[in-house]
Amino acid sequence: MEVILKQDMPGLGYTNEIVTVKPGFARNYLIPKGMAILATKPNKKVLTENEKQQSFKADKIKSEAEELGKKLENLVIKIGAKAAETGKIFGSVNVIQIAQALKEQHDFDIDRKKIHLDHDHVKELGTYKALITLHKEVGVEISFEVFAE
Repeated sequence: MEVILKQDMPGLGYTNEIVTVKPGFARNYLIPKGMAILATKPNKKVLTENEKQQSFKADKIKSEAEELGKKLENLVIKIGAKAAETGKIFGSVNVIQIAQALKEQHDFDIDRKKIHLDHDHVKELGTYKALITLHKEVGVEISFEVFAE
């Protein structure tokens, strides 16, 4: 069943994209929650018209994301954590703390949902990398250092 997504869905697609999903998933989850609509001929016509009108806006947003990506490229973020002598952290470092550190140290307000780690949590001291998805075509890899407080 083809549906038009109304919002970005990780692993499925982006806003205003036509995707094929199983009928039960569309009828029982996506459509009732307002995340998608059926991809009928009238809805597809409305979608193409909206895409024509928004193409200029999309180019502007992409260029802004690229500029922000250039600024973020060479940043190193430092995150302090309580740790044992062996280097293991009491607790863990996750994307929420990375987003807060970006805001506090460099004044960049990045949504935590756009930050992706290789693992869900970092549990040892050291230097790691995180991927920030600023736009569906623009992603920046930043490094962050976890040190003992």
